[in-house]
Amino acid sequence: MINLGTRRELIRLFDRLAEDHNSLRQRYSLGLCGSASVIPLGLDSRTSPRRVRPPPPRLRRFDLHPASGAALPALLLLPHPRSLPLMNQQLPANLVGVMEQRMKLIEQRSAYLQEQINQPNASPEEYSRANKELHKLESTMDMIEELRSKQEEIEGLKSLMTNTVEEKDFREMAAQELLEALEEEKQLQHKLFRSLLPKDEADERDCILEVRAGTGGEEASLFAMDIFKMYEKYSQKNGWKFDVIDIMESALKGYKEASGTISGPGAYGKLKFESGIHRVQRVPVTEKSGRVHTSAVSVAILPQADEVVDVQLRNEDLRIDTYRSGGSGGQSVNTTDSAVRITHVPTGTVVAIQDERSQHQNKAKALKVLRARLYEIERHRLHMDRSKLRSEQIGSGDRSERIRTYNFPQGRVTDHRVGITHHSIEDVMEGESLDIFIDELLLRDEMDAIASFAS
Repeated sequence: MINLGTRRELIRLFDRLAEDHNSLRQRYSLGLCGSASVIPLGLDSRTSPRRVRPPPPRLRRFDLHPASGAALPALLLLPHPRSLPLMNQQLPANLVGVMEQRMKLIEQRSAYLQEQINQPNASPEEYSRANKELHKLESTMDMIEELRSKQEEIEGLKSLMTNTVEEKDFREMAAQELLEALEEEKQLQHKLFRSLLPKDEADERDCILEVRAGTGGEEASLFAMDIFKMYEKYSQKNGWKFDVIDIMESALKGYKEASGTISGPGAYGKLKFESGIHRVQRVPVTEKSGRVHTSAVSVAILPQADEVVDVQLRNEDLRIDTYRSGGSGGQSVNTTDSAVRITHVPTGTVVAIQDERSQHQNKAKALKVLRARLYEIERHRLHMDRSKLRSEQIGSGDRSERIRTYNFPQGRVTDHRVGITHHSIEDVMEGESLDIFIDELLLRDEMDAIASFAS
């Protein structure tokens, strides 16, 4: 539980952020912060007039964290499309105190590990383990040393101003240097604070995308294809590599199931909250009377597992079946046993791949998907308590949870976890405006981390 002093400081800080943010909101509404075209509901982008982007939502004074009851500054420390340069805000004193305690613990741990490495009688295993942990602390220790050095500089400037008998110009110059040093200290504190927040170890990994058609028949398969291509375009926009693993087509060339790998820095960390049920409301191509139908697809984002460290597959736990692949095209289709189905007997997890002509290539792809699924099962088991708090704040990311609705007749996309609606569905489906939802979800996740750190 966060004490009353911390809550009051957080509330005062957020009051200042909210005041600046709502001022920016007014500037948006007056068109002073740049313009962007948003298409009125139900109109075509080529014929409809342009209008100014709607202003960001008005910030409430504070939100209460569901577990700790702490006041949460909703835009604290996270660069965000709708936020101001928040690095100018001073961290609350109580958070600085908690951070100082963490810094001392890290310094003590780093010194201990250094002693372990320098021990002549240390075993290779002890040396390797200590060296690996020390390497993880290296960037944090660099920031701590930089902050310590800046604080020493500040103390020296304060002492100089207090004790000096020099002329006025010299004191003014020292005062200016002190102001600059205090600003640099504040920047370093923010940077270090963010590095100390709890992180998901899988955030920097590549990920596997799985899309499956749900209720809605052929329309669901067609929307599954649209969603799969949306993430492919979004990956290209971010400079990530997108590779198709397997596609199972429907009669109308939609996707009953589709999977692919997304490789790039922070791919899983950015997409992890996209898992869940994506619902679509539109007139299907098979509908003759023009009625709007509701269909759904499920999306799963899985972090790729390390072949050696995370998941080790034993041959006795696997049942591998080969069969003739189905579908259209290719000499190998329906003629050779190139398709592969792998069953992990202890968990009952089944992966089937028939996308490649070679049985060996299909097997390699199937093993990659299987490792990712087993890794996610283990992560879910180990982090059940942590994910419970996260689910209260932004949703669990479970694939059975309805997270987003795509309404084509009204041209809008609504994310039900953060309550945001974007009125340009074409931009979202092209992967251009998906960051509106992703950034807000990551923002809520960081709010959760801040509350956890402060408590």
